Amino acid sequence: MADSEQTNAKPTDEPAHIAIIMDGNNRWAKQKHLPGVAGHKAGATAVRRTVEAAVKRKTKVLTLFAFSSENWKRPRAEVDALMTLFMRVLKKEVKRMNRHNIRLRIMGDISGFSESLQKQIAAAEQETVTNDGLQLVVAANYGGRWDIAEATKQVCEQVIAGRLMLDEISESTLAKHIQLSDLPDPDVVIRTSGEQRISNFLLWQAAYSEFVFLPVLWPDFNQDDFDFAVSEFQQRQRRYGGR
Repeated sequence: MADSEQTNAKPTDEPAHIAIIMDGNNRWAKQKHLPGVAGHKAGATAVRRTVEAAVKRKTKVLTLFAFSSENWKRPRAEVDALMTLFMRVLKKEVKRMNRHNIRLRIMGDISGFSESLQKQIAAAEQETVTNDGLQLVVAANYGGRWDIAEATKQVCEQVIAGRLMLDEISESTLAKHIQLSDLPDPDVVIRTSGEQRISNFLLWQAAYSEFVFLPVLWPDFNQDDFDFAVSEFQQRQRRYGGR
């Protein structure tokens, strides 16, 4: 496309769905000569700031990558600290979410968590289920490949049961079984810490998302960074493979 056409293009509207790969907790802690868990605690504070920023901008969906299916490979002490922090934040933040009309949804294979954490997740989701403001999605024990594999299994079950013919399978068929199928795909995916990779996050859903990579470490992420990322997105021209 000619440069003049790009210059004349109108900025994109406010993104309906913002997804964030929250990266840099450990590096933040290391820079400050603190234990890794201190970085995760500071990261939890950054989550609160980010949710407030999303509410302020009237964002419809905010998806946060909290714990990937690969994160189990981290040291046991760090994983245990993350699970404890997750439990504590869930208990503490539900009332705040209700006050701001936020609905919490957890995306991922929660069967991998302890029974007590699974119960806490179910309780938090149920307490906010009627809220119709910001949809806050937390990806926990989630991986994009797992997501697609699980959707494929569900489609295969329909074929085996005779409810679906093989030649009836299409992208839209699989899309109905992908996580967040009832929500719009992410308009923009933000990654902090300067890394520029997707890390197995929303592989299907982010097919046409815009990506914004920021050098800031996650615990330092604030309203200005959120607004900057949205502004960057709004300068893009989304063509979805067209011209």
